[in-house]
Amino acid sequence: MLKALLISNNIEGLENYFCSNEYVHYTIYHITKDFDPDLDLYDLLVVPNGSDHVAMLKIKNKVLQFLNNGKSLICCDGWFTNWVPGNQWRMDNSRKTIDVRYFVKDDPHGFFDELDVNEFIFSHGISGYWACGYIDAAPLATVILEDTWQRPIVVLDEHTTSGIIFLTASAPLGDTTYSNASKENESGLIKLYRNVIHYLLTVKKETHV
Repeated sequence: MLKALLISNNIEGLENYFCSNEYVHYTIYHITKDFDPDLDLYDLLVVPNGSDHVAMLKIKNKVLQFLNNGKSLICCDGWFTNWVPGNQWRMDNSRKTIDVRYFVKDDPHGFFDELDVNEFIFSHGISGYWACGYIDAAPLATVILEDTWQRPIVVLDEHTTSGIIFLTASAPLGDTTYSNASKENESGLIKLYRNVIHYLLTVKKETHV
């Protein structure tokens, strides 16, 4: 099981998307003016959509040390401050959403296996809803998903630090399957997040053999 620290900006309903289960146990850490989490007890740091990236910038060095200790980071939100090692999110609304398409570029771990990419492109027939902007990816990072203009949308970075960094270009992910309030079917968004969790579990098991 992964021990995950979930950063919360006190957004209502966040706990429904990150319920502890047989694969991962979440500890929710709420951002306050004294924000200074202890990351040492955790395998995974999850920074979801709607997070406070000014607060994350304050613990930039802690995050770097956490990753250099072989731990993992999932960030599914546009980080406008420079706290993610080696990778930077860029806001860009200069392109028409009607022209936005996403394409799997390089998926060595099969995160998008058996997923319909159209679920990430269209919502109620409207394209480009899922990502806002793009990622300036680290030189050795793997670009898993790119957009119409070959800009990175989903990135896996296993080289910048000793740990694993999984990033989306502000595209929210989570898993409502384990929530008592959930009435949703398993969408591609849920399956993608779960695929990442299962990969991190595999890596953890291999590391501790």
